[in-house]
Amino acid sequence: MADQSITPFGTRESIDYDGVIVGAGPGGLATAIHLKQQQPDLSVCVLEKGAEVGAHILSGAVMDPRALNELFPDWQAMGAPLHTPVSEDRFLFLTQKNAFRVPNWLLPDCFQNHGNYIVSLANVARWLGEQAQALGVDIFPGFAATEVLYNEQGAVMGVATGNMGIGKNEQPTAHFQLGMALHAKYTVFAEGSRGHLGQQLLAKYRLNQHSDPQSYGLGIKELWEVSPTQHHLGLVMHSAGWPLSTDTYGGGFLYHLADNQVAVGLVVGLAYKNPYLSPYEEFQRYKTHPAIRCFLEGGKRISYGARAITAGGVTSLPKLIFPGGALIGCEAGLLNAARIKGSHAAIKSGMLVAQSIVSALLAERANDLLCTYPQALQQSWLFDELYRARNFKQWMSKGLWLGTTMVGIEQKIMGGKIPWTLHHRQADHQCMKPAAESTPIVYPKPDGKLTFDRLSSVFISNTNHEENQPSHLTLKDATIPTRVNLALYAGPEQRYCPAGVYEFIKDENHIDQLHINAQNCVHCKTCDIKDPTQNIVWVAPEGGGGPRYPGM
Repeated sequence: MADQSITPFGTRESIDYDGVIVGAGPGGLATAIHLKQQQPDLSVCVLEKGAEVGAHILSGAVMDPRALNELFPDWQAMGAPLHTPVSEDRFLFLTQKNAFRVPNWLLPDCFQNHGNYIVSLANVARWLGEQAQALGVDIFPGFAATEVLYNEQGAVMGVATGNMGIGKNEQPTAHFQLGMALHAKYTVFAEGSRGHLGQQLLAKYRLNQHSDPQSYGLGIKELWEVSPTQHHLGLVMHSAGWPLSTDTYGGGFLYHLADNQVAVGLVVGLAYKNPYLSPYEEFQRYKTHPAIRCFLEGGKRISYGARAITAGGVTSLPKLIFPGGALIGCEAGLLNAARIKGSHAAIKSGMLVAQSIVSALLAERANDLLCTYPQALQQSWLFDELYRARNFKQWMSKGLWLGTTMVGIEQKIMGGKIPWTLHHRQADHQCMKPAAESTPIVYPKPDGKLTFDRLSSVFISNTNHEENQPSHLTLKDATIPTRVNLALYAGPEQRYCPAGVYEFIKDENHIDQLHINAQNCVHCKTCDIKDPTQNIVWVAPEGGGGPRYPGM
C-alpha cells in the first residue's frame, strides 16, 4: 500500500494514539471518557469538525439519564447541565384547527418522560468535553476528519484531517495548512446521523448487506424566549397529525426549558412521497396551530437549526465493527424513534466500545475486530429497549391511524414483547413519486413574527463557511439536477433542504441550472439522504465551518 502520509501538497505529520474518536458528541466523548476511566495512561484523541465542542450538536432534547448515571454516578454534584426535570407530559393529535389530548394513562411508556430532563444537548456535550479534557483526553475542535487511513492488511489505522486553506480552484492559498494523520490502534466513528466517513466504511466492508434499508427523519428546531405567563417549566408536549398528511410519518414537539425558553420543532420522516413537500415550510405551518402558537406569540425566536436523525431501528442496524474500529450512537443507528431519544444510546454504546477497546489493548491487540462490543450491546439494557421498539417506525410509516393503533397494541398492551418483526423495504430516496403523480402544496408567506423564511433562519444558526473553498456538496453528475430531478420531480432539492442551499436559476439562455449555496449548509445531511438519484454526496468542509449553535 502506498505511503498515506504523502499527499499532492506535501508529506503530512502523524501522531500515534491508542484510540482516536471522530466526533465530539455525547457518544464520542463518552467513549473517550470511559477509556480514560478504565486506563488513565491510554492516549486518546477526539476530533470535532465544529468550531468548538457542541457547535454542531442539535437535538430536541429530552434526555434519559440512565447511561449518564453509569458514566458519572455523581453527575449532579459535578454540575452536569441537566437542570430541568420533566414535570408534565402532554400528547396531542392535531387537525388543522383542533387538538385532542390523549389521557396520560393511555400513553405507552415510550411516550412518558417521568425521570427525564429537558436539556440543551449542545451544553451537555460541552460539559462532557470538559470532563474528558480533565481526564487527559486530547480534543481538537475545528479539525474535520476527511479520510479513513488503512494499513497493508486493509484494516482501519486512523484518520487524516482535511487540509486548510484550499481555494475553490483546488489549489493552496496563502492560508494553506496541511492536514495531519492520526494513527490509532482502534478508531471509533461517532459522526452522528449519516456520517460521511461512516458511509464509506459501510460500503468498503459491506456492513449493511444483511440489514434493512436505513430510514431517516429530518428534525427542524427553533429556540424561543417567551413570556413568563406562557411558560410552564418542565412541560413536554408531543403531537402527531397536522400539518402533515396522515400518510406522512412525523410529529412535533414543544419543550419548556429554564429561563423562559421553549424549544419547538417538527420531525418529518424522509420517506415522504410528495416531491412538493417542504419540511421547513411544514414546520413553519406547525407553529401557527392554536395549540402551539399560544406558547410562542409575543415571544422572540433566538436560534434555529436542523439535523437528520437515524430512525430505522434494530432491523436497519449495520454490522457495528470492522477491522480496526467501530460505529456508535446515531452513526450506527442506535436511536429509539418511539421515544425520540438517542443521547442515552450514544453514551451507552460509547461506554461499551470503550470496554471492548481496553480489553483488546490489555491483550496487546490492535487494528482487529472488537467482537466483544456488539456482543455486549446485544446483552445490554439498551438493546432490550431498542428491540421492544423495533416495529415503531415501520407501523407509523403505514399511516397515522393504523400506525397509532398498532403501536398502542404493541407498546401499551404487550409491552413491546411481540412475536413478529416488520421490515423496511425501501430506502428513503426510493419513496419519492414523480411530480406528475403528486399534488403541489401551496405554503403561506412568512409573517416575520411567528413564521420566517429560510435565510433569516440560517442567519440565526450562526452558519459560516470559508467562502474560498471547494464546495462540500458534490455532484456525481452535474447534468442530473436539471435532466432528471427538475424534469421528473420538479426539483425537490430546493424544498427538502431546510437552509436554502439549492435553487434553480435560469442562465443567460433561460435554461435552468442548479445553483448550490454551500455557505448556507447547516450540515443536516438531508440532501445526501433524500436526493432521489443519490447524486449528491456530502463531504466534510474545512474544519470550523458550518453552524455554531449556542445552546441547541
